[in-house]
Amino acid sequence: MNTKLLSKEIQYFIEQNLNTNINKLILKGSPFKDVSIQEIAQQIEGKQKCIKKLPLWFKTPNILFPKKINLEQTSSEITAAYKADLITGNSLIDLTGGLGIDCFYFSKKTKTVTHCELNSELSEIVKHNYEQLQIKNIKTIAGDSLEILKNSKEKFDWIYMDPSRRNDSKGKVFLLSDCLPNVPENIDLLFEYSQNILIKNSPILDISSTINQLKFVKEIHIVALQNEVKELLFSLEKNYTGTISVITQNIAKENYQSFSFQFNLQNAATYSLPKSYLYEPNAAILKSGAFQELSYKLQIDKLHQHTHLYTSNELLHNFPGRKFKIEQTLSYDKKQLLKLLPDKKANITIRNFPETVAQIRKKTKIKEGGNIYLFFTTDINNDRIVLLCRKII
Repeated sequence: MNTKLLSKEIQYFIEQNLNTNINKLILKGSPFKDVSIQEIAQQIEGKQKCIKKLPLWFKTPNILFPKKINLEQTSSEITAAYKADLITGNSLIDLTGGLGIDCFYFSKKTKTVTHCELNSELSEIVKHNYEQLQIKNIKTIAGDSLEILKNSKEKFDWIYMDPSRRNDSKGKVFLLSDCLPNVPENIDLLFEYSQNILIKNSPILDISSTINQLKFVKEIHIVALQNEVKELLFSLEKNYTGTISVITQNIAKENYQSFSFQFNLQNAATYSLPKSYLYEPNAAILKSGAFQELSYKLQIDKLHQHTHLYTSNELLHNFPGRKFKIEQTLSYDKKQLLKLLPDKKANITIRNFPETVAQIRKKTKIKEGGNIYLFFTTDINNDRIVLLCRKII
């Protein structure tokens, strides 16, 4: 960590070049004797990446930014705040501290937080940043977190970890047991030091296989940000044997869309042909696989067993996803479609349909845009249909 980056002159230079082309800036070289242009570029890139993801870090003076990969792997402030609301008690240890965003928000909910990070340089940066943020109840430790835990005489109310989804020998991985550190292999050790464990996982991990690799799973939170799934959170409680609650949360600009159900407790869905309104579940629900439960709980019909679209005669205002008014139900006929689209524009979605959006656009010459939404799908009679809709805000 080069503290000379914190000089007023260099900090001013960074601020003035936030919108400058990084490659061109690097070619010019550093205008400062004790700081390289690569170090400056790292700070500019870091600050640029934090504008929306970490606004508090962006606007706080004298924050230092690590390498790009550390910023890409960190939680956003929004998802970190969500995780903090799941925590109670007086103490928490984060075994994969990283840039420390999660710890920052945990520190608002618990008395003491321990931030462990294998990368000593990153640990030093995090400690410095906490000082700028005036956080006093987080202890930072550099080293192997499992060894730190083994040598600790303390028990914690919570253990938190975000295992790395990259493995030196396997590249990007899809099983929790292939992540680092290996949680399933160390689960008994973890429960020696806490009754509660919160694990952040990548959206690419399979929920069922992850449950099978763990013990005492109590809750699963599927967190989407503006309809893009960002995190799978597994909350474990030692000796818990009850049903597993699944909480889907889509954090949209205008509201939070929540839907909860019990894992492996499948209620029967109802089916029908398209009615007056069409519903498309948000990304968190699609990841959860709660297709039967959505129909059962909200009393709306599915269009087909494998078509994850729903319909009703009365508008369901609080549906967790997008809502549409169905104006026409059509057979897939190019000439008929184009007659209804005088400007040849529409937003196209496919669900349980044999052609891709690109294939449909090529065949029909329909351009992207406009206020019309076309859903190409399959109904309960296994007929290929097109639903011409308008979005309900």
